[in-house]
Amino acid sequence: MARGRRDRADAVVESVDAGVAELTPDRERARAWTLLIDGAPQSHVDLDDPAHLSFAYQRRLGHIIDLVAPAGRPLHVVHLGGGAFTLARYTAATRPRSTQQIAEVDAALVQFVRKHLPLDPTARIRVRSTDARAALAKVPDGWADLVIADVFGGTRTPAHLTSAEFLTDVRRALRPEGWYAANIADGPPLTHLRGQIATAAGAFERLALAADPAVLRGRRFGNAVLLAADRELPVAELTRRVAGDPHPGRVEHGRALAGFSGGAAVVNDADAKASPLPPPGTFTS
Repeated sequence: MARGRRDRADAVVESVDAGVAELTPDRERARAWTLLIDGAPQSHVDLDDPAHLSFAYQRRLGHIIDLVAPAGRPLHVVHLGGGAFTLARYTAATRPRSTQQIAEVDAALVQFVRKHLPLDPTARIRVRSTDARAALAKVPDGWADLVIADVFGGTRTPAHLTSAEFLTDVRRALRPEGWYAANIADGPPLTHLRGQIATAAGAFERLALAADPAVLRGRRFGNAVLLAADRELPVAELTRRVAGDPHPGRVEHGRALAGFSGGAAVVNDADAKASPLPPPGTFTS
């Protein structure tokens, strides 16, 4: 496929390491674009309003960015998985002077996004074209206020980013009061999601999970956002925000979340598996 060609409705299409990347314009917002990889929507970016989050799972991660510290306070954030850098842009817009690191293994995708959706040159955002776990290993001990894992190789989270050993390194990189958040995609019977909850419960004292109720009931494939920390979480406020989204979600925590995990086993490197493939034609957001 030709690199950088334009076709239908001014979309931009280019071959990247993971497949075919496409940016399609948002007809309702002048400088907004959706990034797709092999036809699957990955990210939405509004260059005029980077605080606008369109996808439901990104809105839920945005709520976490809002709540991890008092409003406006700069953060140290590690983003594992880059996409179109949507959440790093959001953090820079809502918390100026934040210092952020992005790890995105697809170097061609990084260049594609930088070319067509350039970052604000004043934002303190460093992008590394490297494996997420390798990048995490280089983060200084106790540096991060927040680590966000939103990593998909195509449509699956790689196995080595689902294990207890991975979360041990996340904890090392976090400040004692820091938070870990992960975007997890799964469908019925939710075996992968339950395993990820059990694994996080073995690493952190407090957990919360935000998702579409239909996903939590195992009725369809979709995204769930897992939040973990070693301090009390603002569950009531997170619940209020998630419930008020354009696509309302539900938040589970405490005993209800422990019961939801159903006694699933902790995932270790030796037995870790990539997240399941979505059914054909599934759009997770």
